[in-house]
Amino acid sequence: MSTPHSFAPAVPVHTYQRIVEQIEHAIVSGEIPVGAQLASERELMVQFDVSRPTVREALRVLQSMGLIESKPGTRGGPQVLAPSPDTLRRSLRAMLGTAALDLAELVQYRVVLEGSASALAALQHTDAQREEMRAAVEGMQAAAEANAEEFADLDLAFHTLVWNASGNRIFALSGEAVSGVLRGLMHRDAEGIHHDNRVKLESAAIDRGLFDAIARRDAVEAGTIARRAVANRFGPLLEPGQQEALALLAG
Repeated sequence: MSTPHSFAPAVPVHTYQRIVEQIEHAIVSGEIPVGAQLASERELMVQFDVSRPTVREALRVLQSMGLIESKPGTRGGPQVLAPSPDTLRRSLRAMLGTAALDLAELVQYRVVLEGSASALAALQHTDAQREEMRAAVEGMQAAAEANAEEFADLDLAFHTLVWNASGNRIFALSGEAVSGVLRGLMHRDAEGIHHDNRVKLESAAIDRGLFDAIARRDAVEAGTIARRAVANRFGPLLEPGQQEALALLAG
């Protein structure tokens, strides 16, 4: 007796998608290393036994995925790229724009990210990294007092140093990507509806406290400050139920 089961219709796969799959696998597996060049379009046409438009469509898709980059004037095919926060940032923006991801999920992730990265930075930072973070915080304070437009850039620079000091490259990569998506909100929040520097000064004070905890290698305090700072900054943008979940993560 057969078991009833419902199958979805078989969907034809375009030829260029098969090319994308093969090249992507070769790049991800390391078979084609970062920095290497793919074969020329003509060579790829021969290898895959397809037309030039098919090869070009496959290369366009691979470039949109951030895996390769075509540079005019160079011989050979496109160059294989290293993982980039720009690629992840574009994906996150697209997901937000199409409602495949909502703002609450992104803010929740940043709470966890900032807390973990800051705790690790407190444990693992070098003396040189500590002094870089100190200079960044002092730059933020000066920009806040002057109500300078570059405050948001200095804020992001400080957190980039924290992610790097964590020693976890995934934190650094995803931190830049998530912050890039939220950058517009960060800038608007820092400017406020008034044109004074109250929010900037508050943010600078919080990051000074975070730096102090990192500098004295207090991982628990650093993680707590970082989580709560993100929750307090972006919580008001969320719905009440989402704010409760965020507060739980912030601790």
